[in-house]
Amino acid sequence: MKSIKLSIITFLTLSFALVSCSDLEEKINDGVVVDEDNSTADVDALLTDAYRSLQSFHTQDQVWALDEHTSDEVMGPTRGTDWDDNGIWRVLHDHTWDPEHNFIRASWNALGRGLYLSNNILQFDVTTEQEVQARFLRAFYVYKICDLFGQVPMREPGEDVATTDPTVMGSSEAITYAITELEAIMPNLPDNVPAYQASKNAARGLLAKMYLNRDVYEDDDRIDPQFKAANMDKVIQYCDAIIGSGNYMLDSDYYDNFRPNNDQVSEENIWTNENIGGVNAGNVRSRWFMTLHYNQEIGGWNGFCTIADFYDKFDDPNDVRLTSEPADFTPMTGIKAGFLEGQQFNSTGDALEDRKGNPLAFTREVNYFETGDNLEVTGVRAIKYIPDMVSGDASDNDYVMIRYADVLLMKAEAIARGGAPTMGASAASLVNDIRTARGTSADADGSLTSIYDERGFELWWEGHRRQDMIRFGTFTNDTWTNKTSTESFRVLFPIPAVELSANPMIQQNNGY
Repeated sequence: MKSIKLSIITFLTLSFALVSCSDLEEKINDGVVVDEDNSTADVDALLTDAYRSLQSFHTQDQVWALDEHTSDEVMGPTRGTDWDDNGIWRVLHDHTWDPEHNFIRASWNALGRGLYLSNNILQFDVTTEQEVQARFLRAFYVYKICDLFGQVPMREPGEDVATTDPTVMGSSEAITYAITELEAIMPNLPDNVPAYQASKNAARGLLAKMYLNRDVYEDDDRIDPQFKAANMDKVIQYCDAIIGSGNYMLDSDYYDNFRPNNDQVSEENIWTNENIGGVNAGNVRSRWFMTLHYNQEIGGWNGFCTIADFYDKFDDPNDVRLTSEPADFTPMTGIKAGFLEGQQFNSTGDALEDRKGNPLAFTREVNYFETGDNLEVTGVRAIKYIPDMVSGDASDNDYVMIRYADVLLMKAEAIARGGAPTMGASAASLVNDIRTARGTSADADGSLTSIYDERGFELWWEGHRRQDMIRFGTFTNDTWTNKTSTESFRVLFPIPAVELSANPMIQQNNGY
């Protein structure tokens, strides 16, 4: 990428009030050339930057951490001297974070960067195609900031960032804005483009998710939303448009959605973030490194696991989402896909040991602080993205944002919450279509409880669990390993403390 010539300084500080005054001299070195008079730009390059901002969702210590470590799906225990990091993972899982939490601030910064980059494009002379892509990304970032923080600082494209503060949208205004934007650009979005580009079906998938959560965002405290049939009907409308397009089907191999060549083999992926192996890739590698042990054949950081409370919900050993032995992965590594419990082996069938010479046998039991001989093996590990054995650290797996199974589950939930059934489908039949495809019994009853569980079985570690738990009322009320019922205000994260002094238009969220 070319070096930027803008006279403004960091977009994070000036557009979103994201960093402290001590950072004001930092310059952008990975942007695009803009004329000194700020009148023209290489818009395609700006769009490339905006799409690349989605790579912040790949890494283990930003948005994904907020969406998953705060749930019953992921835990980051301290293993002796490893992974303590002053309790930064632990306070997410037990819901005791504060406004100084580094991952909360990093997520705010990353989302603000994406919002700035997409919004900034619209000040220039853009084609219709460029405009709708920028507005699609802008709407997505507004929605995601709303989901996590409940407040969205916003500017007009090209607004003088040095002399004006951004206005701030509350949750209700923000979700209405994002929905209105996507519905306005829908006619001009393309139909048949790669999954990593904005399209009609990507917008429909986002709109379904926005309408599904709209009543949560418009509820004063997000604790007891009353789901309106009209919003549920909109969910069904957009899901039906995706289903009716005929472009997607449930993959016969669940892990095709997450392979290094998932852009070629997946029949489900509706919207992804492109990674080009060895050339331009985010941190998808973290998905397997953050959980595998150092001594497993592709290595790892021996960190994150799931907990028995979640793992034990799986009730069928034939469910490929629980465990699988992909022919293109397990024979060459000894590692299964899905959840890893018990003794681990290498590719020649030899039993592995941990660094102390103890059997490398992952256990269901796990605590925040692990000591003694078992500290390296506690907790069930998880592999969803099939590791790229060719590209190494710069992995080729495209990162999945929206896929077809989620669309079916959103439609099922909308029906269960009072939306009108369509296309001869019931909530139960939609869930059972997925269960059949995953090799397990088609015995779901279509209740909200069964849909909630199925979302966990199907979408584990994909960044949806926190949002799902809030919508189903389990985020603060339910307990799980090392977490008890917590304060209701934690359905929102705090605004990072430094931002409150930088932007007088924003107020701290209740409870912090």
